Parts: sequence; structure tokens; C-alpha cells
Amino acid sequence: MENIVKKGDKIKVHYTGKFEDGTIFDSSEACHHHHEEGHHHHHSHEPLEVEVGAGYVIPGFDNALVGMKIGDKKTVTITPEEGYGQPIEQMVIKVKKEQFPAEPIPAIGMDLELSGQDGSVIPATITHIEGDDVTIDANHPLAGKTLIFDLTLVEIQ
Repeated sequence: MENIVKKGDKIKVHYTGKFEDGTIFDSSEACHHHHEEGHHHHHSHEPLEVEVGAGYVIPGFDNALVGMKIGDKKTVTITPEEGYGQPIEQMVIKVKKEQFPAEPIPAIGMDLELSGQDGSVIPATITHIEGDDVTIDANHPLAGKTLIFDLTLVEIQ
């Protein structure tokens, strides 16, 4: 009986996530981590561990894993609906410059952390500055994007 991934399995998967234009935004195999000296790495290319169907990853990624066997490679295209959703207008906020601390000076592309009412931290990015108006977008950076993932199933635990 071959091991086939089903919901509830804990698996390890290597993945590379790309946009439709081929730009890679995330990969378990690439090293974008700066290795500080003195850290022990048995190897840096760690596959992602996922419990399938538990909602740790976006639905399209979860669904793509089901039915794979060890060593299988698969490329999936995930729509925003199965990914990070569409950007939400309410998550784009205009604030006045004086609401910012003096340092660092707000700049387009700057990453911020907003605190939600429940104390959670929401990452956001400054997308627009006009006069004293600063526009902050707290949507997920991948919201509204079609994502393409190359998956390789490494292990079913």
C-alpha cells in the first residue's frame, strides 16, 4: 500500500513559491537567511513541515498536498481566493504624518507593525505619501496575487 498524503497527515514538503511573472517570493530550498557565524546548521535547506488540512498553510497549498506520494513533484497555481484572499479596502488606512514618531521618517515601502484591538500585531507597509497624508496598507503582501508553487513531497511522518 503506497503512502498517499491525506488530511491529518504530518508531512514534509519542499516548495518554491512564484508569481505569474516567475519572480520567486518564497522557497524552502533557497537560503535567504543570513547565517550568523557560530550557528550550527545540519543543513539549511529544511523542508516545510505541515499537518495537512489543519489550516497551517493557505487552502490551495493544503489541497494540493492531498494525494501526493513521496518524491512526487507538482506545480500548482493558486488563485487569491485559495491563497491570501483579495485585498480589503478597510485594511488601507490614511493617517497624518504627525501620528508617526519623528524617527524613522515615513517612507514608501517602509514596513510597520500596527497593533490590533486584541493586541495582535498586524504587519503593514507604507504605500503612498502625499503631503501630510500617509497611506498604510495592512493587507497581506500576497493578497490579490495568483501564486504558483512547485511542490516536492519529501516525507510522510
